[in-house]
Amino acid sequence: MKENTDNLLLIEKKGFIAFLTIHCPEKRNALTPELLMDLHTNLTAFSKNDDIRCVVIRGSGDKVFSSGYDIAAIPVDQLDNTRQETPEVLLLGLNAIKNFPYPTIAMLNGDAFGAGFNLCACCDIRIAADDIRLGMTPARIGVAYYPEGIQHFIEAFGIARTKEIFYTANIFRGKELLRKGLVDHLIPRSDLEDFTHTFAQKITQNAPLSLKGIKKIIAMFENDMALNQSNLDTADQLMQKCFQSDDLKEGQAAFMEKRTPKFTGK
Repeated sequence: MKENTDNLLLIEKKGFIAFLTIHCPEKRNALTPELLMDLHTNLTAFSKNDDIRCVVIRGSGDKVFSSGYDIAAIPVDQLDNTRQETPEVLLLGLNAIKNFPYPTIAMLNGDAFGAGFNLCACCDIRIAADDIRLGMTPARIGVAYYPEGIQHFIEAFGIARTKEIFYTANIFRGKELLRKGLVDHLIPRSDLEDFTHTFAQKITQNAPLSLKGIKKIIAMFENDMALNQSNLDTADQLMQKCFQSDDLKEGQAAFMEKRTPKFTGK
């Protein structure tokens, strides 16, 4: 079953799987506000029942998954403002993917950069053709990426890998995608669609309540990773306790004297 939403988001349903195709070939599958709103609207509709138990997102064609947020959608007259806001529609679309109650898969049939890479980070599983590239390059143009997006990367790849992704602004490709954990499966292009379909089918054969429950529980752990002011205050108290301890003095002395420290926990 195929549907068309203003030629921007192509939808095909196969059993309990929905295949969503980003279809903006003239903009290298950029994430336009209209497309992001379509993502939000459709995923919200899917989430109201159990007819769709796995969502697969891909790009139109075979060159680009998504080139990132549509720069043309940013009003030029805002560039001189001292404060720039993250487009609300970007967060709306990405959070719709991240918060979808059932598993989501990014089928990387092409390159993903910027917010396109961010979209992949919001998916639960990333399956990639073996010739694609991934990159997050705001540092190359003097932009500090928005905190919600960085949090998506930390949740998907961990803090250390997120630092490398953003600090270096490298373009990752080939086997390093798998080695660095940026994708979960690296598949020959000719096998990508069949592998992804089979993978998604295996997910949908599991119990719906289990899938939703497990994803919700995992989200609880992710939400607890955020440090609120209370967490920061507690952390500061723990650090001050260490700074004022006898163990710190013993540790320093043992280091200077090249011996094993004798800690007492005081």
